[in-house]
Amino acid sequence: MITSSLQTSVAVFALIILHVSALDTFKAAVYEHAVILPNDTKAPVSPGEALFLMNKNIDILEKAIKQAAEQQGAQIIVTPEDALYGWKFTRETIFPYLENIPDPQVNWIPCQDPRRFGHTPVQARLSCLAKNNSIYVVANMGDKKPCNSGRTKCPSNGHYQYNTNVVYDKTGKLVARYHKYHLYRELQFDVPEKPELVTFSTTFGKFGIFTCFDILFHDPAVTLVKDFHVDTILFPTAWMNVLPLLTAIEFHSAWAMGMRVNLLAANTHDVNLKMTGSGIYAPHSPKVYHHDMETESGKILFAEVDSHPRNSPTYPPAVNWSAYATSITPFPGAKNSFRGFISRDEFNFTKLSESAGNLTVCQKELCCHLSYRMLGQEGSEVYVLGAFAGLHGKRRREYWQVCTMLKCGSTNLATCGQPVETALTRFEWFSLSGTFGTQYVFPEVLLSKIKLAPEKFEVLEDGRLVNKNGSSEPVLTVSLFGRWYTKDAHSISGGTSNSATAYLMLPTLLMIVTLQYTVMA
Repeated sequence: MITSSLQTSVAVFALIILHVSALDTFKAAVYEHAVILPNDTKAPVSPGEALFLMNKNIDILEKAIKQAAEQQGAQIIVTPEDALYGWKFTRETIFPYLENIPDPQVNWIPCQDPRRFGHTPVQARLSCLAKNNSIYVVANMGDKKPCNSGRTKCPSNGHYQYNTNVVYDKTGKLVARYHKYHLYRELQFDVPEKPELVTFSTTFGKFGIFTCFDILFHDPAVTLVKDFHVDTILFPTAWMNVLPLLTAIEFHSAWAMGMRVNLLAANTHDVNLKMTGSGIYAPHSPKVYHHDMETESGKILFAEVDSHPRNSPTYPPAVNWSAYATSITPFPGAKNSFRGFISRDEFNFTKLSESAGNLTVCQKELCCHLSYRMLGQEGSEVYVLGAFAGLHGKRRREYWQVCTMLKCGSTNLATCGQPVETALTRFEWFSLSGTFGTQYVFPEVLLSKIKLAPEKFEVLEDGRLVNKNGSSEPVLTVSLFGRWYTKDAHSISGGTSNSATAYLMLPTLLMIVTLQYTVMA
């Protein structure tokens, strides 16, 4: 009885301490890293050569981590996907770069016990960087897991290989490990058998983690927010920008607003591959962002973020994305529509022929409504309203619903939907809405020269995306990007598949291995 009472008292005391020490805000950092790449080779390098290259990249990350902790007082820093070694590998050539990354439940501080799980110099160094600077460090590296090569699913080299995020707390302890599920042209890695839901808790909020292409799918991305109620998503990425709808800063900021969650996005930096775009995004607006196609250097970003955004007075209300659009009679415009392409997707477009007006364009079940007033259209600039509903791209797996107002490449309507980076036309007013069949819609506004518009637009509770605070800067696109996950073309693929797979529509609790760790900061 005495022991039980004592245990209860200790538990209550711990909860009180945690509550008292809980922080309303925290300082976050993300680092966009220009990766030092290995020499192109068809043969694997030695483990020593692999470690030498990774240490050269970690040397750069170390400076960013120290700056974040010592100069800015950041409590957590996110570094990019592929930041330690790059991306051009085969299964054989990536192998010397991999380490065995254990389940965090083993309670391991690699900095203090680097040989506990074999040769783990990268994990030891990352752990020491977290410990010595008293900061949470989020990094991306490769994990290898031995398997029985006699079994059909086991790769021929006797190892599964995973694109992996790791998180070390300020004591250097491994507190989270996530294996990327939705691979994108990553033949060097395997797809885990099931998506993982990885969360961990701190005194400054509850965090979830996934990687790059995962953000376009329901699991793990949506489930972490909707079912596990995380406050902040940690997002290492190697994102290639694709105008007009999928530049990094454009879509990642929109996802944070649509999901109403903080997102800390760290991108790799390679202008030749159009990789740039990092940011710290809050549910109501971007805090800070970076897009740079001019220089070859990295960039560190800082911002103060709400630890529990749902408790913040600026937390946006829930949106009924189709409420307004389904309540009105469609505007004119469909009779003047034409077809055009954004990447491989065939949109229905209608031209904004006047300086102000109301237009509707439809495709399948989706009708997009636009009300607008320009401040004077430049004669050489043409804008259109577009609608797309269907399975996206070459893969034809993800079901999109998109309403977009965008600038065409020229006065030739055949250029509508092609990448455009500059504009001159400003809008005094715009209101975009659509008859969406999904609750997962992400509001995008992209300005001339690939800039965001913090605090300059909002989503009303009835689903209208409108500008506020007066006239806009010159506009490239205003879009509502919808993902109708339940209409995806589902495919089931084995654990050794090397292509991205759509999430499996099975009950969440049966299909996902849940990894949840509680960390006292």
